[in-house]
Amino acid sequence: MSYRLPPLAALRAFEAASRHLSFKKAAEELHVTPAAISQQIKALEEYVGFSLFHRLTRALSLTAQAEAMLPKLREGFECLAAALDTTRPPGEGVLTVIAPPSFATRWLVPRLPRFAAEHPEVKLRLSSQNDAVDRPGESKITDEPHDLRTADTSLAIRYGTGDYPGFHVQQLFAPAWVPVCSPRLATAERPLDTPDDLARHVLIHDETIHDDPRPPNWLEWLTRAGVGGFDAERGPRFSNAVLAVEAALDGQGVALALLPLVEADVAAGRLIIPFNLSVPSPYAYFLVMRKVFAGRPSVAAFCDWLMAEVGTTSR
Repeated sequence: MSYRLPPLAALRAFEAASRHLSFKKAAEELHVTPAAISQQIKALEEYVGFSLFHRLTRALSLTAQAEAMLPKLREGFECLAAALDTTRPPGEGVLTVIAPPSFATRWLVPRLPRFAAEHPEVKLRLSSQNDAVDRPGESKITDEPHDLRTADTSLAIRYGTGDYPGFHVQQLFAPAWVPVCSPRLATAERPLDTPDDLARHVLIHDETIHDDPRPPNWLEWLTRAGVGGFDAERGPRFSNAVLAVEAALDGQGVALALLPLVEADVAAGRLIIPFNLSVPSPYAYFLVMRKVFAGRPSVAAFCDWLMAEVGTTSR
């Protein structure tokens, strides 16, 4: 079969420029000059017979025709990469796993020795990124250097909505928020027998998604517990869950934490859950990958192992 295709360099230039909406950034990615990108785009426009970009004063935007052809073009690049991967010796290459810092630190890293023991043939690289947490009104896979669209073989564990068009998505678990504190905090002088006792304790706030009103906060938890009469906003605030949990471990106060991230500390007695009241999270943890990666041996091995580990996790 004969294929009528424009030069591959022109297609690569268009795909990169469409992601960045910048000829300069596309040139930096492909290690050429912006002028070269512009020439490739012009050649491709002459080939297809329509404009690919609206060239604004200080920005670019895709035309309707370009928007329509871009998904299939990216799919084609992914299939081409997958075809070339079939020629690699088994076990060659690195599997990059992208995860939120809190999930990576408190859940995934302690379990990785078991994966390494079961699959010594897999070269695993863990990348901890804040971008693996969805932001309000935004649930997209970004185009960073180790992004799923550009990395050699990679998958992500995301904390978010699960709405990631164009990717293979599998839910791991939907965690609940629970109050936790150091055992030494609940002393005879300041007991934690009922939720009302929180009025005499410092409340620790996790602001991993600080500008989203949906994640549970202390006001919501106290309302569900039927407690009022004191300021639920008081207390220190931390930009990610790792810091909030560390403060709780240090005895600085009572934190609301995602149960899977603290279950090991609770089991070891480093933390306690003083009240049997949890609040479900509106977000969940999802395994996300390019569809062409799903059948690769290293990816399948990690996914199977991960789902087995999830089966032992509290929700």
